[in-house]
Amino acid sequence: MEEYHSTRLPHDARRNTLWKTLCEAHFQKFVKPDHTVLELGCGYGEFINNIRCGKKIAMDRWAGIAEHLEPGVQALVGEITRLDGVASRSVDFVFASNIFEHLSQAELAETLREVKRVLRPGGTLHIVQPNYRFCYAEYFDDYTHVTVYSDRSLTDFLGVNGFRVLECQPRFLPLTIKSRMPVIPALIKAYLMSPLRPLGKQMYLRAELAG
Repeated sequence: MEEYHSTRLPHDARRNTLWKTLCEAHFQKFVKPDHTVLELGCGYGEFINNIRCGKKIAMDRWAGIAEHLEPGVQALVGEITRLDGVASRSVDFVFASNIFEHLSQAELAETLREVKRVLRPGGTLHIVQPNYRFCYAEYFDDYTHVTVYSDRSLTDFLGVNGFRVLECQPRFLPLTIKSRMPVIPALIKAYLMSPLRPLGKQMYLRAELAG
């Protein structure tokens, strides 16, 4: 994991600007002050550090997460297929960004079973990740990508694993902060409001428990 972060995912302060703005402009409306938020594959913690809620839990297989998380964020180091450190029906909002493409389908199914266990009734799962339909040429530039998902296939996969998709945006964000789009809060907010997103290669799905 140390080698991966030094080669494919070095720390970049622009990510904090991006996620702080995304929390303010999009995700915060789904999170109440007393909610518990769980982030899967938190990396440097830019999302979990910026979301406002009652309790924050961040999980990653990388042991280095603790040094990047703000005080008050509970850090769990381990595989997201096993959320043993999270109590059943204790989480209101689960977030996963650019992580599910690193899992096999069997591993993702295990992860979704755990998410179903920890979600409270009315809780939601929020996913941001590359959409293969729009980034097939670059998808496997990351050597740790093992499974292909598009907005269509991930919607179906969630459906057969006990989730109902409430919202799907096929072109939510550009693929990386290395794109031609500068990381400026006003521009990010304008991009989210625009019906045209020509550089959008990451999708966003919001889902709840089915049944």
